[in-house]
This record gives sequence, C-alpha cells and structure tokens, in this order.
Amino acid sequence: MSSTSMRAQQWRARIADFWANAWRWVLIAAGAAFAVYFLLERSTGNQIMTAIAVAALAIGAVLTASRPLAIALMAMPALFIVQRIGLGGGDLSVSDVALAAALGTAILLGHRPYSRPMRALLWLNLLYQFATLFTVIINPYTENTVEWFHAWLLISGALVVGWALGRAGLAKYAFLAMIAAACVIALGTIVSGVFSYASGDFGPVYPSFPFSMHKNAAGTLMAFAALIVYVNPPWAELPVRWTRLALGVLLLAVLLTQSRQAWIGLVVAVIVVVFRRGGHSRLALLLVIPALWLVVSMVIEQVESQNSHNSFFQRLDWLREVYAFWKHAPIFGHGLRFWYVDPVLPYQPPQAELEVVASAGVVGLLAFIVMWVGILIVLFRLDPRFGTLAVAAVLSRIVQAQFDLFWVTAQVSVPFVIAGICVGAQALAASRAADAADAAALGPPLVAGRAP
Repeated sequence: MSSTSMRAQQWRARIADFWANAWRWVLIAAGAAFAVYFLLERSTGNQIMTAIAVAALAIGAVLTASRPLAIALMAMPALFIVQRIGLGGGDLSVSDVALAAALGTAILLGHRPYSRPMRALLWLNLLYQFATLFTVIINPYTENTVEWFHAWLLISGALVVGWALGRAGLAKYAFLAMIAAACVIALGTIVSGVFSYASGDFGPVYPSFPFSMHKNAAGTLMAFAALIVYVNPPWAELPVRWTRLALGVLLLAVLLTQSRQAWIGLVVAVIVVVFRRGGHSRLALLLVIPALWLVVSMVIEQVESQNSHNSFFQRLDWLREVYAFWKHAPIFGHGLRFWYVDPVLPYQPPQAELEVVASAGVVGLLAFIVMWVGILIVLFRLDPRFGTLAVAAVLSRIVQAQFDLFWVTAQVSVPFVIAGICVGAQALAASRAADAADAAALGPPLVAGRAP
C-alpha cells in the first residue's frame, strides 16, 4: 500500500471519529433546545411525534461513538411512522426525518467504494432526477424544489442507507427492526379490526394504534415486512420460529385492511420469489386465492352499484381529469406537487405514471420508465441469494403504485432500503470470500521454532 493511501485512510478514520463525537453532541444539544422549546409551549403541531423523533436521534447519537451506524439502524423502525411532526411549519414526516438522519451517517461512516450494482442504481435514479430538473426550473415554486430533493432522498438516500447497513454486516438487525415495527402496526390493526367487526362494521380496517394510519399505507408497509419474513434469506440469519409467527400476524393484518394494492403487490412479489427459486409454494396459492377474490369481488360490487362516488368510477373520473390537465403542459409538466398550488387539479393523481406525466411531462415519464426498468434489471442480475428479495420488494412497490399514489414517503423508501441492504450484503459476502481466498493463497501460518 502506498504512503498516499495510508495517509488517506488515516484522515478518513480521524474524520469518522470526529463526526461520531460531533454528531452526538450537536444532537444532544438540539434535543435539549427542543425540550426547552416544548416546555415553553412554543412548538408547532404534533409535539409528541416531534419529541419522540428528536429523542430517538439523541439516543442514536450517543451510541454513535461505539456503533458508527447506530442512527441508521435506529431509523429502520422509524421509517414506518408516517405521522407528520411539523418542524418549522413544514410537512415532514417522522419517516422523512429518520431517513435524512440515517443518510447523513451512511454517507460519512458507511463503507466505500460502492459496488458496481450500487453505482448503477444510483446513476439510474440520477437520470430521473436530471429529467425532472426541467420542470423544477420551468415551474418555480417552493413545493416543486422541495419535492425534487425529497424524491431523491426516497430512492438514492434509501439505497445508500441500506447499502451502509448491509455492507457493515447489520442486515439481520435492520430487518428485525423493520419486522418489529410492522408487527406493532399489525397488532394495532388486528385490535381495531376486532372492535370494528364486533360492532358489525366489516369494512376496511384503519388502524388507530400506535398511531392513525390509512389502510393503504398500513397494508403496503406490512406487506413489505411480510415479504422479508417470507423470503428469509439465509445470509440475514433471521430466527425461523419467530418469523413464522410474525408472518401469520402480518398477513392477517394486511387482509383486515382490505388494501387491494398491498395484496396484489405482495402476490406478484411472492410469485417472483417462487420462480426465482425454481419451485412451488403453498403460500403463493394461499395468497393468490384471497387476493383475486378480494379484488374481483370489490370491483364487481362497485361496478354494479353504479355509485359515481366509489373508488372505481372515481378513478375513471380522475383519469379523464388528469389527461385534460396534462395536455396544457405535455412536455415538462406542471411541476412536482402541483396540487399544492394549482386549483385546477387540487389532488395527487392516484397512479404512478399519471402523477409523473402530469408533474414532469413526457420527459419525466420516459426517464421514470427507464429508471424503473433499469433498476429491476440491475437487481435481477444480482446473485439470487441476495437479489431475490431486492427485486421482489422493488417490483412490489411499482405494482402497488398502479392502483394508488406513488410518491408517498415510507411506501417508497422502505423497499429501496431493503434493496440497498441486499446489495450491501452481497458486497460484504464478496469481500469476505476474497479475503478468505487471499488467506488460503498465503498458506497456513508458520509455527514458532519450525523452519518453513
């Protein structure tokens, strides 16, 4: 190793040590400042969630000195919290703040250089970001610019966080934290469902514990955790007995939400896993049957009712309205989050490609399609031991987004964190294999007192 490389490594170690301590004390000071702010009753909305988020960051900061990626690891369950915290009057969620904090530690303390698949994923997202930069320039308003950075965080930021955890050998603990968070939501959903069914209400369950959630948000997030449990990659070393129980709880909760996109996304993901493994699965059949029954029966019921306000006819109306709106700015769109500022179409289009083409025009839509196809190809080419879960999680998200909103905080970041963990874990396995090969090439160590 050259002297220049050794000096670079020394400086990197010093910077990492400095950042670990600086990050810790700065966040502890911020936590104290927020505590005083709350005591003076000058905080903004949702003080409880804000206090919890800041407290978690402070605890992670304290642990950073001994565990450099403690904040990133502690952010995993927080990714499932979609509640708004109202910092500075903004519209940030706990999931956003947790991901941003985790990204900071992942960039400064995560392993580099990135592997070739990881670089390819980041370049593909950069292509989409470049394409949507045109609509940011043409439509200058605050929400447009903020969402441009936010979208980048949800994909590239999530990938980098996942990579850092997987490459550091923390995949097991990251997955367990995700599963535990989803199981808490699942238990809240089941309890809410019991009370609803007892009162004669057999409609979709909207969990209210540990916090209120929309059925589609709860269903899709629990479906991602169920997918992790179902695949249970050997390299993650998840406890089989515990995960089997978790899988049953998660599937029951997803069923209670009656979230069609969650079930369809999960079914497609499980089918991909089964084909990638070259076998058959009873669980795939058990998922396909209720999913098809649920979707078909609901659609038939809504069509036969001729109720213009149900989700089927409402989506047809939305499709016509978005198409008419898009024609006024077909090339570069009306801007990201246009529904915040444009009264002509004051809602988020409930379908991925519709939202992108209305927001970023044809240019953005083409880049969006290239990005997704490219990401799926990169993940599909990974070693199946690592790539199966990654491609299934990401594919599940784009399938879900064919039936509902796409750019929704946790529902985008969670599958990309999962993919990043898988890519990082593959790089770690390759590094360990290379080290073992080098050690074997050097031969057995010399025994003291014996000549070679």
